[in-house]
Amino acid sequence: MAERRRARRPPLLPLAIIVAFVAVAVLAGVASPADPYAQHLRSRLAPPIWSAGGSWQHPLGTDRLGRDLLSRLFYGARVSLAAGVVTVALAGAVGGGVGLVAGYLRGRTGALLMRVTDATLAFPIILLALVLAVTLGPSFANVVVAIAVILWARYARVIYGEVVALMERDFIAQARALGASPVRIIAFHLFPNTANTLVVLVSLQVGYVIVVEAALSFLGAGIPPPTPAWGSMIAEGRDYITSAWWVSLFPGLAILLVVLAFNLMGDWLRDVLDPRLGQF
Repeated sequence: MAERRRARRPPLLPLAIIVAFVAVAVLAGVASPADPYAQHLRSRLAPPIWSAGGSWQHPLGTDRLGRDLLSRLFYGARVSLAAGVVTVALAGAVGGGVGLVAGYLRGRTGALLMRVTDATLAFPIILLALVLAVTLGPSFANVVVAIAVILWARYARVIYGEVVALMERDFIAQARALGASPVRIIAFHLFPNTANTLVVLVSLQVGYVIVVEAALSFLGAGIPPPTPAWGSMIAEGRDYITSAWWVSLFPGLAILLVVLAFNLMGDWLRDVLDPRLGQF
């Protein structure tokens, strides 16, 4: 019993990283030591505080335009959090709905929906998202749409498999025998039994969306400048990687820590919410 309780405890370090990430994103306007857009060319490429020439005015140094790197990291967290939450919510709603409907109807309609899903899954997500982002133009809304257009298929495929298995259960046959409508069966019988799977998928996909958004911003097809975004910050520092390594290093570390934390939390949620694993 003690081992079970310990196994159910969330991993503290990933949880702390996620809490700090959310807090920094929400409180960026208060926590930032400087204006992330303010340019000070005389202070351009200033090193971090612990390096020779560093100062407390810019604890993590400045970029090529003299903008405070710590402040831009804080505001970049806001962009990454918003992109992750909005994208997974949109993709989860569309993909989950498609999976529920296809699994319930099955037959030709279900097969058609799943073939569309499989065709979407066959495309490389970064490549297709890049094409869509370039076609639509760089903006926050277009980045969210471009990623969600691809990501929904992952939810649809997993939820479809869950629903097909549930349709063979006795409680679905009983609901049909009592005259429950398809909408009621989907909303009150199928959806609650797939909610745990959906939660796990969402938690695992937030980190993935952050990586894709950063990749698009790095390639110039994501969040347009001068808005701080971790991917574009890495791109801005690639020409100074030997002389001003901090410009690219710190946003890269931020992406690494946040994505790793979300993935570890997603694994923990899967272990806790999925009874079929037999660990609890």
